Amino acid sequence: MTYSNKPLIKIDNLNYAYPRRGAVLKDINFELHAGDRVVINGDNGAGKTTLLHLIVGLKKAKKGDILGFGECCTTEKQFNKLRAKVGLLFQDPDDQLFCPTVLEDVMFGPLNLGFNKQQAIKMSIETLKSLGMQGFESRITHQLSGGEKRMITLASVLVMAPEVLILDEPTNALDEKAKLRLLHVLQALPQAMVIISHDKAFAKQLATRECELKEGCLTERLIEAVAVA
Repeated sequence: MTYSNKPLIKIDNLNYAYPRRGAVLKDINFELHAGDRVVINGDNGAGKTTLLHLIVGLKKAKKGDILGFGECCTTEKQFNKLRAKVGLLFQDPDDQLFCPTVLEDVMFGPLNLGFNKQQAIKMSIETLKSLGMQGFESRITHQLSGGEKRMITLASVLVMAPEVLILDEPTNALDEKAKLRLLHVLQALPQAMVIISHDKAFAKQLATRECELKEGCLTERLIEAVAVA
């Protein structure tokens, strides 16, 4: 992993509007540095998920710049390069799992990056083991529990060795045991993170910084340290 004083992700004067809703993001400025775990709070419909999708190029900004690892991203080719270093965890695991078995799902990314099948299998098994999911390789993905699906989606992201994790409601539909397990896994990871979560207790145990998105504007808030569960 590469560390420097330069931001991994930088957003300058970003604006976005939907045709019927109007402006949802207004002149957003934001920087993510190595070691940051930034929690973004805001009401439903505030534009939090839209912001995450803009960062990785799933939506296109109407105005403003997104810089990933020092490079301004405007074209699909540039965003593809960014997405090789930034792993997005979708709010609903079923939006991210589409192969018949767990191993095939986790292998999908490495194969697309050009690794051969043997390399992809080895990488995937090692990643699953690191998350305590060894033995799940041949399991049918859609038959897993909510917590198991979340861990498999995380494995499918981590196997790509991203430098940044973007997590959209990672505890969605998880019970308390699964939340605690996910929290401990995330706390042990070295990646910088951007996190959206309505679970304030969960988010505060990860956050090094906290921002609020309100009426299209992103502002930073002071946070209080909390004990690790």
